[in-house]
Amino acid sequence: MQKIMFNDRYGLTQAVIEGRKTMTRRLINLNSTSDVQVRIFAGYVQIIGRSGNVCVEKKLSYKVGEIVAVAQNYSSFYNILDNTRLIPEGAGWDNKMFVRADLMPHRIRITGIKCERLQDIQDADCLKEGVRYIPKINKFYFEGVRREEGFYFDNHREAFAALIDKVSGRGTWASNPWVVVYEFELVK
Repeated sequence: MQKIMFNDRYGLTQAVIEGRKTMTRRLINLNSTSDVQVRIFAGYVQIIGRSGNVCVEKKLSYKVGEIVAVAQNYSSFYNILDNTRLIPEGAGWDNKMFVRADLMPHRIRITGIKCERLQDIQDADCLKEGVRYIPKINKFYFEGVRREEGFYFDNHREAFAALIDKVSGRGTWASNPWVVVYEFELVK
């Protein structure tokens, strides 16, 4: 079983666990112009050139139907009873990069995969990405470990653009890269 990581600084792991985040976009690192096509075929992302030939092929991280563990550091879910630990302290205790997938308490099932440009996201998909809405003040936002100026946004896309720039680096939204979109559901 594989694991997948979500950003804790902006509450995305918690949003997955609570069932509020059901979609994730993963950047496809390629230097492309707008005159290429990107498609998914046989478990690969293929970049098709103007001539119709496959220029680049990259294996997808996950496939439809696959069950994937949601990575969390052990200390975030493990209760210590009687001062004994079944999971030893170590790199995975505070860093989810080093945890074992089979020990994770939460899992997702990949239900759909597609490729698109980042800015082609639909408004409804922004909410599936973890953006939240406050009807009382008619504003959108995303979780953060500290509130900062510009925290509330007038629409879905502004909030998502700010979130993706926080998670993937400043300028990500403006560069409009190709992304693989994974839709998923929490497995109970």
